[in-house]
Amino acid sequence: MDRLIVTVVGIVATIGISAIIFYGANALFDLAETEFPWFNTAVGAISALTVFGILWGNRILATPILATVIAVAVGAATGYGLGIVKDKRTRLYVGLGGGLALGVVAGVFVRSPYWPSIDPVAAIIGLAVGGVIGFLLWSLTGRKHDLMPRLMIGLSLGWLLGAWLAADFVLSLDDDGNVTRIEGGGTQVEAIIAAAVLGLLVGAWIGSVPFPEKIRRAEITEGSRKYIFLAPALLFVVGTLVIPLARTIWLGFLTGTPTNLEWTGLTNYGDIFTDPGIINFENWTSMFESRLFWGAVVLLILGVFLGRWMGRSGGTGLGTGFYFGAGPLSLLTGGAVLIGFAIFVAIRGTIANNLWWIFSVIIFSVSVGLAVAVLADRSKGENIAKSLIFLPMAISFVGASVIWRLMYVARPPGDTQTGVFNALWVKVGEWSNSTTASTIIVAAIGLVVAGLLYLAWRGWQADSNAIAAGSLALVVPLAWLAYRFLGPGIGGFTTNSAGEVVANPVIFIQTAPWNNFWMMVVLIWIQTGFAMVIFSAAIKAVPEELLEAARIDGATESQTFWRVTIPQIFPTIGVVVTTLIVTVLKVFDIPKVMTNGNFDTQVLANEMWERAFTQFNFGLGSAVAVVLFIGVLPVMFINIRRMQRERLG
Repeated sequence: MDRLIVTVVGIVATIGISAIIFYGANALFDLAETEFPWFNTAVGAISALTVFGILWGNRILATPILATVIAVAVGAATGYGLGIVKDKRTRLYVGLGGGLALGVVAGVFVRSPYWPSIDPVAAIIGLAVGGVIGFLLWSLTGRKHDLMPRLMIGLSLGWLLGAWLAADFVLSLDDDGNVTRIEGGGTQVEAIIAAAVLGLLVGAWIGSVPFPEKIRRAEITEGSRKYIFLAPALLFVVGTLVIPLARTIWLGFLTGTPTNLEWTGLTNYGDIFTDPGIINFENWTSMFESRLFWGAVVLLILGVFLGRWMGRSGGTGLGTGFYFGAGPLSLLTGGAVLIGFAIFVAIRGTIANNLWWIFSVIIFSVSVGLAVAVLADRSKGENIAKSLIFLPMAISFVGASVIWRLMYVARPPGDTQTGVFNALWVKVGEWSNSTTASTIIVAAIGLVVAGLLYLAWRGWQADSNAIAAGSLALVVPLAWLAYRFLGPGIGGFTTNSAGEVVANPVIFIQTAPWNNFWMMVVLIWIQTGFAMVIFSAAIKAVPEELLEAARIDGATESQTFWRVTIPQIFPTIGVVVTTLIVTVLKVFDIPKVMTNGNFDTQVLANEMWERAFTQFNFGLGSAVAVVLFIGVLPVMFINIRRMQRERLG
């Protein structure tokens, strides 16, 4: 009950404080047009309170309450002065005076561990760089505004970096990398000088801004609304995304333990791309010896041949060219999948695993999701079928991983198999070694093959090459299955040294490299429902007039689908693909739960966690995180550009 009360009070307090800040900000900016001096007074006081509040929160001030009260008073007085003075020179004097006073207050009250030892060379370099930055700011804004304020912004940043951040400070860290003590190498006089100069530069920036006339003050009032609404979200994004990202990028250039980090430049990135555990090309030529590779070559050749043959046949209605139908595309897709698998089986490592995840999840999720969306469209039981396929989306990645890990369980050969797949596989092995069962299964396969051959013959007579080719394509795997049952056998069995047939389960999770694919099945199972729902909505949105026009022109259902429906939903396919790429790139839960990255199943997200929080190598872990971030950037850029084009188009 106590925790519940604390939670409720926290929620109410958060909502109340947010409402007060929101309405207060609106009331404050309403003063800009009618009561500008008081508006400026409040802005000056709030700005000083914010800056000194940050210094107070970081324990930089010796007497924080007194320093903050003085700073707020000086800030309010400076703001009031700038709110009533219109002369440019006088405004500059007011800004310089207020900035100097605030700088001196900060320098007097700053604690001794933060007294900087000013390096004149670093300070001068900082001012020079800041001046260049200010000039660039002025140039990039079209030189529509005064140069002086932009130049002062750059000089303020340059002095802050050169005089304060470049000074010698000795940091003492604990085992978790937290700062426990800071020792400054300078004197209080240097601290006052550094703070005073910074205050003068900031004051010059504020004082050089021209006094706004009535129209400009009205623009401030109106323009403030968007910032009031955006500020909380922007602060949240900056605090939880931008600052951690910048810190991660910085840590990527450091090496060592959390208590002893040293700058090593690009060493961590060099380690990433030279570590055989992360990327390994040593056995890449072995893919040319793989049955996967040559099977892919056969499928690709058959797909090209079938597409050309059907494209030149009058029965397709396409005249000459290549026929983009289900038959040729199925063969080409199968060949592409097999050749991709051959590559990723030969090239190993964390990065290769991530690329394999992207390849497999996108191919299978998109193709199966699209097929289900098309087949279920306007059919009986459409809602039930789609609900069942979408259901895995309601399961967390961790829950799905536990479910599939139980399905992949492999018991010792002599024990009863409790894993679903191994139980079926061992049972098929038993049937394969039983004369009666094999005969029944082969007879059933023979009947199906005979039916398919009859269907192919009827399709040939009716000049429907798609039906003929599809039927013959299904005959091939069925004939191979019958051969296995009649000859070498199939299923989970093996013959021991005594000539006895014993069960032989598949070790799904521990056997590399195919254990990676068995884990990908989990994500495919989840994301297929997502792809199906999006594609189904897109297909239903295709104008019926276009489909009817294609049918009137003599197009078959297959041609209508590939020539009309697919081009219409192609932008939706792009959205699904980019979403899946981002999802797969940051996959962490499934490998963590199923193998914890063991058995050659490591992925980038898991590698980052392992390096940073298990080995406490924050530099290398941060570098891996940056590589992962860079991998996501092109996908996000393409997505944003596409949305911009759609909005403008």
